[in-house]
Amino acid sequence: MAELRFRLARDEDLPVMVELLADDPLGQTRERQAGSLDPAYREAFDAIEADPNNELLVCESAGQLVGMLQISYLPSLTHAGSWRAQIEGVRVARSARGRGIGHELLRSAIERARSRQCQIVQLTTDKQRVDAIRFYEQLGFRSTHEGMKLRLVLEPRS
Repeated sequence: MAELRFRLARDEDLPVMVELLADDPLGQTRERQAGSLDPAYREAFDAIEADPNNELLVCESAGQLVGMLQISYLPSLTHAGSWRAQIEGVRVARSARGRGIGHELLRSAIERARSRQCQIVQLTTDKQRVDAIRFYEQLGFRSTHEGMKLRLVLEPRS
């Protein structure tokens, strides 16, 4: 396996990141990838990049972007006013799966959270992602809470 390099995402990474998000059965149903990049992705990227409590972490191997995730650092009154890290959008390129890249990507994210004094690292994954659930459990994550979401229907942007 080529050496892995972890870094914060750059502008030029955005199209590949969107491809990674769309490259699985669930991502295909919720990401927008027809032709040119939807401006909503650029707006989200810019907002994340401008927020000191959000990071887009990418993994490179042999000069290619092969993995990504988002970390949001959240202050909390619970757990004695501790900080927590929320991990979202974990993806490894289809061609790079099964080589330990996801494990190293998560380890890097956990170390970033530790360096920010987070006491909890949390994530959610769709219940249909049985392999992902098993992967996270192997890293020490436990299903201790029942996650709930409410989808809001918004008016289209003009």
